[in-house]
Amino acid sequence: MKFKILCGFVVFTFVVAMTPAQTKLTSSGKCGKPDNQQSIAAGDQIGHLFTLASGKCATKGEVGGAASKAGVFSEHGEVSEDHSKASGVYVETFDSGDKIFYTYQATGTMRDSAFQAGENKYQITGGTGKMKGIEGSGTCKTTGTADGGLEYTCTGQYKIAGVAAAK
Repeated sequence: MKFKILCGFVVFTFVVAMTPAQTKLTSSGKCGKPDNQQSIAAGDQIGHLFTLASGKCATKGEVGGAASKAGVFSEHGEVSEDHSKASGVYVETFDSGDKIFYTYQATGTMRDSAFQAGENKYQITGGTGKMKGIEGSGTCKTTGTADGGLEYTCTGQYKIAGVAAAK
């Protein structure tokens, strides 16, 4: 009986040791005014729109020893006179050529048809190359810029399957 308990403990310890640890993620960047943007009036009130947008971002951060190089986003959303919400996909490219794929859900405040500030929640859904098998999540704070873009700072955690976490 003691042998079975000991074997169970050894197997559990081995599995825990082989599970990648969570690593903190901090990143920031600036996204310019969307390259492609379309909207259609909802029709129920002035200023209520449904939107589609895509664009590029300059990024700063590091994941698994690779430096972030650039990002692109594609999203759909809803805008009213004083608030916005959007869901989308963000693809981050690193100096190694590897990519990480994120989905996000964002909310924000509007004034005079301009984005003011907001926050979003993101989930890492996968990656390529050394980032293959990555998982994670976090939050971002966003602020509108004078040129119609936004600046962001994000925090979260990630783990890459089969790779020891950086300390």
